Amino acid sequence: MKDIQFIDGATDAAQLRFAIVVSVYHRAITKALCDGAVEALRQAGAVPNEKFDPITIIEVPGAFEIPLAARLAADTGVFDAVICIGCIVRGETPHFDFIASAVSHGITMASQLTGVPITFGVLTTNNEQEAEDRSSAGSSNKGREAALAAIQLANVTAQLSQGR
Repeated sequence: MKDIQFIDGATDAAQLRFAIVVSVYHRAITKALCDGAVEALRQAGAVPNEKFDPITIIEVPGAFEIPLAARLAADTGVFDAVICIGCIVRGETPHFDFIASAVSHGITMASQLTGVPITFGVLTTNNEQEAEDRSSAGSSNKGREAALAAIQLANVTAQLSQGR
């Protein structure tokens, strides 16, 4: 297929800068997710050098506050991608549904409005055990998955921007 241009999501994070917006509510879970994201970024080449550390962590009180912080981080023009980390556990009231919906829509809107890749590493689980399972160390850590998606999308975005 010599006549087709292929734009891929390279998995190299060297030379890229990332913001991780992390909710401190359910801190044990979100810290494990954030650790997974940082580990994935470092393994992909986002390592500090004499000029800068390519990873900035921005803490917010809860999941509801993630979209605004992600939008503000993206608006700075400093970051190639923003990774959103949080945890919403279903309770006995409809509060879960409202928060989960608002957060997912807010993150989507922030990415669309800024043109900066913003990935979704916000757990929406039925109970604490599900959250613990999805935040445990290893390849199934959802923070890790969100970071890997951010790397790939940042590289796709850079390639698409070069064509302008």
